[in-house]
Amino acid sequence: MNTDKAFLVIDMQQEEGFPLHGFDRVIHNNARLLDASRHAGTPIIYTRHINAADGSDLPPGEPLDSAGRPASYRAGTRQVEIIERLAPRPGDRVIDKPRYSAFHRTELDQQLRALGVRRLIVTGVLTDACVLATVLDAFALGYRVDLIADACTSTTEAAHNAALLIMANWVYALELFSTDQYLNALSGEPHQSCRSSEPDQFAHRPEQFVATIARLQSALGLPRQEQE
Repeated sequence: MNTDKAFLVIDMQQEEGFPLHGFDRVIHNNARLLDASRHAGTPIIYTRHINAADGSDLPPGEPLDSAGRPASYRAGTRQVEIIERLAPRPGDRVIDKPRYSAFHRTELDQQLRALGVRRLIVTGVLTDACVLATVLDAFALGYRVDLIADACTSTTEAAHNAALLIMANWVYALELFSTDQYLNALSGEPHQSCRSSEPDQFAHRPEQFVATIARLQSALGLPRQEQE
């Protein structure tokens, strides 16, 4: 088994309390990456965001439903389960987390170090919440991160891209890929990616946001897309 790196799939759950941009495409890309990772013998770790059913462990201000329970990711509901198409297989690991970061109050760091993992392949949702928080903590803990941009998403494409730019600007241990380019790299074929090379390398003014996203997409080998 390849234990130099691990594939971390963040919160690809059945929660439907908010829309996710291009989610079918993200599911498809995660399925391709999971197949390739299993073929390569890479350990696979899923996270599930789960809130205590009675709301007893929620952070301040977390939305509640009319009964005073967590409005999303409530323990004991179908919504916390991994999407069926991406369901874990025997030997995969599943880590439940109570906060955005997969490292907060979990055994993820200990499990990775026990495996000898130094590099994480990261996908999942939401790019601007749990993915962002996890990548920042991974960087702080000394891991290198391969983030697969089009295997992540958020509620809007703008939010997704804003988070990608934050990470590309400041997470120096980060390498960004598209799914196609990462699969090329995994098979030893020519590929392209985007590495953080200097502080704030994608700095931009508000009116430059769309052009800066286009520059990042070009670096990843992705077709330019119209922004919301």
